Amino acid sequence: MNPLYIVCILTGIIHFTETAASSLRLAGVRTGQIATSLSFVNATLLVTRTSNMLQAPFLGGLVDHAILTGQPDALINSFRLVILAAFIGNLLGAICTPFFVAVFTKAILRFEKAGSVPRLIAAAFLPKNIRAISRLFRLPTKKSFINLRMRGIPTGFLWTNLVVVSVYAIGVLSSLYAGALVPEFRITASQLSAIVNGIATILLVTLVDPTCAYITDQAVRGKREVSDVRAMVFYIIIGRVVGTLILSQLLFLPAAEYIKSTTLLVKGMFGQ
Repeated sequence: MNPLYIVCILTGIIHFTETAASSLRLAGVRTGQIATSLSFVNATLLVTRTSNMLQAPFLGGLVDHAILTGQPDALINSFRLVILAAFIGNLLGAICTPFFVAVFTKAILRFEKAGSVPRLIAAAFLPKNIRAISRLFRLPTKKSFINLRMRGIPTGFLWTNLVVVSVYAIGVLSSLYAGALVPEFRITASQLSAIVNGIATILLVTLVDPTCAYITDQAVRGKREVSDVRAMVFYIIIGRVVGTLILSQLLFLPAAEYIKSTTLLVKGMFGQ
């Protein structure tokens, strides 16, 4: 298989899984077990980390091949295809959100009996449980979009979430492309993805996550309606879809130029 297709598939899995994890907040509110639901987020994101680990050598190979053939600009279309795969993963995750909420709600309640995540996962693969899970499958309906009001939900953090998701989707890709443009310092460029993703991380931990946690906790304590959390999750997921469809594509090359400029600055410090 073409290595680019492997990268695209793994990227789609990463974003599909991250979108699925977003629905755990709503499942946590419905069960009243927020701490357990957040631990499930970490377990779910193991799929993301594993996919990232498998993806890394293929991405590196694409960059090395472009450098060896003297065609670094060929990476532009390849990486735009990878960003498109991120959008498709988020879109499929958004479509499956009602199913994720139903499955995670059952899983959180069953966790009390299973006692451990590995045991719970093993039980999920029993034939009777596979049939039970398949019966939970559902797609969004008109009812899914009722009562998604924004009243009482800060819009600022939703816009911030859109930016954060968009930046995360292209941080590594932009640094790799910048490295292909400055091949003798490509390791430096690859390490500079942090100057792009670092901004997104700061915004995530200071503006997005605390607001999400605040709204979720208020719903659990009865100070908000559960529909507020449902609306929040909906707009967070929509932000993921729109961000990777539009903003990530727009930011890819400017971010690469930003990293390239910083790489050249570092290069100058070494007298090259």
